[in-house]
Amino acid sequence: MNSAAPVAPGLNRTAWLICIIAAIGFAFDIYELLMLPLIIKPAIAALSAPIVEGLVGGGMDRAQAAALWAPGGAEYVRWARTLFFLPALAGGVFGLLGGYLTDLLGRRRVLTFSILLYAIAACAAGFATSLPQLLFFRCLVFIGVCVEFVAAVAWLAELFTDPKQREKVLGFTQAFSSFGGMMVAGAAYFAAKWALNLPAIHGGHEAWRYTLISGVIPAIPLIVIRPFLPESPAWQQKREAGTLRRPSFAELFSPELRKTTVITTLIFACSYGIAFGAIQQLPQIIGAQRIGTPAEAGHVAVRAAAKKAGGEAMAAAKAAKKPEPVAQREMRQAAGNASDQAVAAVTGAQELGGLLGRFLLAVLAVVLVSRRMLFRVFQIPSLIFVPLLFWWIAGQLGNADSLGTIKLGIFIAGVLTVAQFSFWGNYIPLVFPLHLRGTGESFAANIGGRVLGTAAAWFTLTLSASDKPDPARVAIAGACVAGAYALVGAVLTQFLPEPKAEELKE
Repeated sequence: MNSAAPVAPGLNRTAWLICIIAAIGFAFDIYELLMLPLIIKPAIAALSAPIVEGLVGGGMDRAQAAALWAPGGAEYVRWARTLFFLPALAGGVFGLLGGYLTDLLGRRRVLTFSILLYAIAACAAGFATSLPQLLFFRCLVFIGVCVEFVAAVAWLAELFTDPKQREKVLGFTQAFSSFGGMMVAGAAYFAAKWALNLPAIHGGHEAWRYTLISGVIPAIPLIVIRPFLPESPAWQQKREAGTLRRPSFAELFSPELRKTTVITTLIFACSYGIAFGAIQQLPQIIGAQRIGTPAEAGHVAVRAAAKKAGGEAMAAAKAAKKPEPVAQREMRQAAGNASDQAVAAVTGAQELGGLLGRFLLAVLAVVLVSRRMLFRVFQIPSLIFVPLLFWWIAGQLGNADSLGTIKLGIFIAGVLTVAQFSFWGNYIPLVFPLHLRGTGESFAANIGGRVLGTAAAWFTLTLSASDKPDPARVAIAGACVAGAYALVGAVLTQFLPEPKAEELKE
């Protein structure tokens, strides 16, 4: 008698295509979400300029008006908090509805429409002429991303029924999310480098606009191919047989699912809180302030790069005998683009670490039976390392030689934190039944991750508000907020239900 375990069927051409498209989809999700930390500082600077001029025209001192919109100023903090939190809130609320529709209408249909939504919104954001416009389009982007992620995970989990094969597919396709982070860092880097050679937008060549518009590019293969891929067989069969139960939010809090729903949502929030409380604030911490504002902030090496680029642009403009206002504008744009380029390089190190973390999670998910143990491999080190790293960064911003060490530190932080995001994509399909899979995952990911977790950015920005730009204060606040979220998550993990990995709940 042969006692060997059954071998998982190999992947055919359609299965490989599904995996490739899923990987592109996950990468595009993160591509869109991680744009904001890279562009928020230059975007606020550019879109607030007419407001500052209006205040000056109304009789306010120019330095005082500019200080309101400088990083740490009252208006800057208000809009930075809004741009971080309100799109996440919109994504959380509408993403929750999207999870319900995923269970009601099917995985593939919801996937297709969510991609169309955030591809169009991402492009439109690059042409925003005011902060409210930018906020509106970022809300649409978040809604699309939040819906797409939930539908994609449920779709993959049901297409691949062999447990080990499913773990590998979910793990490795989600690992490509970090390629999205690396791609957006690369897009920001090259947009900053070549901005002056690209077509003008609203009369300028600001890198942040081209970075936003680049978000439409990865959507093209998804829009073309995904509508022709198969629907989830399990969902389709139940619907055709008339046995598909209607999804219900109330059922998530039934006695048999209440603990799973609450604990999963809270720990999901803690994972996101580490990232948004500290790691996603790093571009603001090390980024140089625009030339021409009352004060400078950020890492000394980044400031030096911005000054150099601004000086070169001014010299070139004067040599070309351009009017002084035009020369000043080109100087500011060149300085800002150089700052964006340097910050993008640091973000690239973070996402490279995240890529390694996701692949490690994918490997360990097959080896480690205990889901708690798998999660703690990354959670416990992040509880210690991330707060200490940002506390240390606060004291290094005036040290030109520390930028390389900061890159190494953020690489390690990326390994420990981003791997936790992949964990949830593997875990959640195992603990919710088929008719609630999209709804349950949506509640945990959107209410937990997008709303409660992203609120960490609001806390960090609020605690770091000051009259003058103070990046060290942002770093210290980030260390405290990330540490608090990580500590709560570590305590709650002991209550995380252990699923049976052998089969999905039906």
